[in-house]
Amino acid sequence: MARARGSDLLSIGDLAARTGLSVSAIRFYETKGLVTPARNAGGQRRFLRSDIRRLSFVLIAQEFGFTIAEIADHLKSLPEGRTPTKRDWTRISQTFRGHLDRKIETLNRLRDRLDGCIGCGCLSLESCALYNPQDRAGHSGAGPRFVIAPSPSDLD
Repeated sequence: MARARGSDLLSIGDLAARTGLSVSAIRFYETKGLVTPARNAGGQRRFLRSDIRRLSFVLIAQEFGFTIAEIADHLKSLPEGRTPTKRDWTRISQTFRGHLDRKIETLNRLRDRLDGCIGCGCLSLESCALYNPQDRAGHSGAGPRFVIAPSPSDLD
């Protein structure tokens, strides 16, 4: 961690108050390498102010369904010991955006096809013979193939 003035460092309690996270959650994120505090002479954790932004990113990424491992991979590209710049966040947001775009496309397909066949291969609905004759979705793999694939015709 870069050398910072004492007034630039936050206690774990201060960081918890600023982020809305519990102290135990911050400790958990520390064990996963998402934040790396320094220790003062008394052994207490001290965090950079930039850790507020890092943890805020973690909260947002989790809300969108990213795993801790995926979030850690994204955060590895950010500098340690200094506040990330706009350029740093722009770089990380480009990969983040692609993932979100794919998730939005999948959610839109789910919304649009939810009242019809989702291609699970169950063949229990009368309409399945129309949407999924001879269980063609099952030949493309397990799970809800009509939601995973961009369109049912992509399974042919």
